[in-house]
Amino acid sequence: MDRPMNILHIDSAITGEASVSRKLTADIVAKLTAANPDATVTYRDLNDGVPAIDTDWFKAVRLMPENPTADQQRLIDISDAYLAEVQAADVLVIGLPIYNFTLTAQLKNWLDQIARAGKSFRYTAEGPEGLLKGKRAIVAYSAAGTPMGSDLDHASGYVRFILGFLGITDVDFVAADRLAMDREAGLARAQDALEKLAA
Repeated sequence: MDRPMNILHIDSAITGEASVSRKLTADIVAKLTAANPDATVTYRDLNDGVPAIDTDWFKAVRLMPENPTADQQRLIDISDAYLAEVQAADVLVIGLPIYNFTLTAQLKNWLDQIARAGKSFRYTAEGPEGLLKGKRAIVAYSAAGTPMGSDLDHASGYVRFILGFLGITDVDFVAADRLAMDREAGLARAQDALEKLAA
């Protein structure tokens, strides 16, 4: 890479300093920046609130009126800002805490905001094509009782799929799962995965 690495650091846990996924994303970013001292990091805490897409969003962002109202322009600007951060990133570090067997509402809202036809993907005669190619994603998965990859896990497969749909196919997971059963073992598995990550 001829220019400094650009890292987009995404957290979505609601548990504050007690969050395992927040600790993991911070550790992953620290590893990346240690190996790439010139890297820049953009941080986005989705727990600050991400608007859900709705009819107003569809009319503003998807239909793109020629003369948007002030409210419509605000919705466009918000979505554009989320997408611009992803477009500028070389590596996405995404916190994926599991609540009720799936991803957080705010992380789903963020994914909905950046999944934009003609911007992050397009439909072709051969099928859909992701437009966010050449990026890497590292996902920090944390769960009290949901083993990653199990039938109970309705999050990691979806996140891998939607990132791939958008063109991001280089996806690694660092998982601290089954923490309610054996916290130390779960954290140890995550640490082992972190140490094996290429920085």
